[in-house]
Amino acid sequence: MTKNRKQPCVIAHRGASGYVPEHTLLAKGIAHAMGADFIEQDVVLSKDGVPVVSHDVHLDTVTNVAKVFPHRRRSDGRYYVIDFTVAELKTLSVYERFDRVSGKPVFPTRYPTGEGEFRIVTLAEELRFIQNLNRTTGREAGVYPEIKRPLWHREQGVEITPVVLRVLEEFGYADPEDRCFLQCFDSEEVVAVRERHGYRGRLVQLIGSGHDVESGTDYNRLKSHEGLAEIAKVVDGIGPSLPAVLTTIEEEGDSRLASTGLTEMAHSFGLLVHPWTFRVDALPSVVSSGQACLDACFQTAGIDGLFADQPDTVVRYLRSLREVGS
Repeated sequence: MTKNRKQPCVIAHRGASGYVPEHTLLAKGIAHAMGADFIEQDVVLSKDGVPVVSHDVHLDTVTNVAKVFPHRRRSDGRYYVIDFTVAELKTLSVYERFDRVSGKPVFPTRYPTGEGEFRIVTLAEELRFIQNLNRTTGREAGVYPEIKRPLWHREQGVEITPVVLRVLEEFGYADPEDRCFLQCFDSEEVVAVRERHGYRGRLVQLIGSGHDVESGTDYNRLKSHEGLAEIAKVVDGIGPSLPAVLTTIEEEGDSRLASTGLTEMAHSFGLLVHPWTFRVDALPSVVSSGQACLDACFQTAGIDGLFADQPDTVVRYLRSLREVGS
């Protein structure tokens, strides 16, 4: 049995980001109302050292920063969260993600890019918002923060991890029984969170592809028997990409999704498996529907939870499975 393994959970990826701009309070409120078990926060630091919720260290693909602060870009042409105070960040409008060169939306059928009054929020503001929703609705949604690019922050002269851990502790997310998973891609930082910073809560090693140049993390090794055995001493689960747990195979002229074996191997070390990301509007080419994709995730690969841009779709799917089994 895996650590803490219960019913599969639904993780709202950047909130209900399939419906409104990612990482806005509205996206988090909708995700809560949809029944997501956990709501994700990507965390970066502002110029004044405040952890804010944003998927990237850059601002120019999700806000109007180029219009509001045209002269604040760096020599590479990018605008960075860490170059702006929280007060300045609050003046920006958050938009549906778009290509910074062409200006075209990444997901054309989603919320119209450039419309709406959405703002950047701090980690503390978001945690308070979710806890208040828990209180008023009586439904306990957990949180799923990610420490973004700790080595990059260190190169900018700041340490992000202790700042994030302080805020989490302030809001009561510090122990294994708390409704929180803390995640990071940087394997050295994940170990440091546990061993140097003494974090006792649930911890997830995110797994990308290949070898990460910035952090030196070898994701191929982390997906191996030896790598999983090592990381299992530190974390409660792994967060691989969907292609890491599902592969396409040809069978009698048809293509279908099959397990790569990663979930089974991780389970053998007592690790939970929470892959990313299910998107109704970006399904694998070999599946005909969202349900077929979810069947492959939960029944073929046997995952323990799933990051989703449309969390309501996964909530309904898992509910239907429970009803069938009851």
